[in-house]
Amino acid sequence: MTLIKSISGIRGTIGGQVGENLTPIDAVKFAAAYGTWLKQQRDKENYKVVVGRDARISGEMIQNLVMNTLVGLGIHVVDVGLSTTPTVEIAVPMEHADGGIILTASHNPKQWNALKLLNAKGEFLNGEEGEKILKIAEADTMQFAEVDHLGKITKNQAYIDLHIDAVLALDLVNVKAIKDAKLKVVVDGVNSTGGIAIPELLERLGVHPVKLYCEPNGHFPHNPEPLKEHLTDLSEMVVKERADFGLVVDPDVDRLAFMDENGEMFGEEYTLVACADYVLSKTPGNTVSNMSSSRALRDVTEKHGGTYEASAVGEVNVVALMKKNNAVIGGEGNGGIIYPASHYGRDSLVGVALFLSLVAEKDMQVSALRKTYTSYFMSKKKIQLTPQIDVDAILNTMEARYANENITTVDGVKIDFAENWVHLRKSNTEPIIRIYTEAKSQEIADALADRFIGEIEAVSK
Repeated sequence: MTLIKSISGIRGTIGGQVGENLTPIDAVKFAAAYGTWLKQQRDKENYKVVVGRDARISGEMIQNLVMNTLVGLGIHVVDVGLSTTPTVEIAVPMEHADGGIILTASHNPKQWNALKLLNAKGEFLNGEEGEKILKIAEADTMQFAEVDHLGKITKNQAYIDLHIDAVLALDLVNVKAIKDAKLKVVVDGVNSTGGIAIPELLERLGVHPVKLYCEPNGHFPHNPEPLKEHLTDLSEMVVKERADFGLVVDPDVDRLAFMDENGEMFGEEYTLVACADYVLSKTPGNTVSNMSSSRALRDVTEKHGGTYEASAVGEVNVVALMKKNNAVIGGEGNGGIIYPASHYGRDSLVGVALFLSLVAEKDMQVSALRKTYTSYFMSKKKIQLTPQIDVDAILNTMEARYANENITTVDGVKIDFAENWVHLRKSNTEPIIRIYTEAKSQEIADALADRFIGEIEAVSK
């Protein structure tokens, strides 16, 4: 199960067998299916797609395959090269393009890569659109262009700068207050494109960046998922440098986590909580996150007089509910900030700028800021899947077992107890079952997760 075809794109490990891993043939096939689908949306003379990548070792190879496949379909390509997911998202409408492709496997280790697919608004495709592309790929009915109608590739390396310009122009980004605060921040760029974009953003905001793993060579110095156990070097550097705080992004820069001045985690879940607190204090309104995210966002939303709602997991689901509820900010508890005043996509550059505005205006240490929010503790665990495990049967069993509790089945099974909750779901991006829990202490959250792992293992035998 190292090639995962889903409505959000295609993801797999590099090398190995065609159809089982992300091989060059699989990359070409799915790029062709996407390009074919794109041409079915509108009948026009010229089509254009923006293509960018994170710094993965396989990125240049996969990007060249994808771009030249699109060229073979008669589609023009804007090559933004080393970039971030949110940068490609904002580049699509800026270029008046028909879509975009980002080559990144987000937080997955270096042997993984993926094609993430965007529509003409620079937003992820919905389930129906993704399903059509999968069917085109399976049918092998792609029609390529004749020699006089091949597309062309144009390079444009300016989009990270243009993205930063757009962030600095946001009304709620208090550039003056941030510059006056004279802050020092350690940046862990996990040797990917966050190491390019985030230090440049900080410098333009008058913040002194201390770079840690900011060489975009794709050799991730630690597991790239921004969790506490992977960030000991960042913690040590924050204390050693006497920095105001530290931050880390994932390889494609759509997840963001902070660390306080003592080298302690601010809490990945609290990235969105803090940014929402700031935005809601200026522009009251509603918020949305997914149902695996902390209750703390609900608390801060209600404090500001707004309404909070939870969507199914997945950025496209969060965005759909944000549009429906007219949310002023939303995102995912994994450190993903979606701020519609900028664009409908998780964006760590926007998150950094909003967080800096909050810290500068409040003029308080990050550890003190964290204490102003209700403390919830989460446990995020997983069970590796084998072909023999019937996930649907397991989830149905758990739903029946806890039928007397408050249960939501929009996305897997979420069981809301009075003091805590557990969410069980099959991952869209890895061959695993995720077990997320939240409680008023870490011990209770961990114990709850371990209890459910035991129950799942018992019913899966």
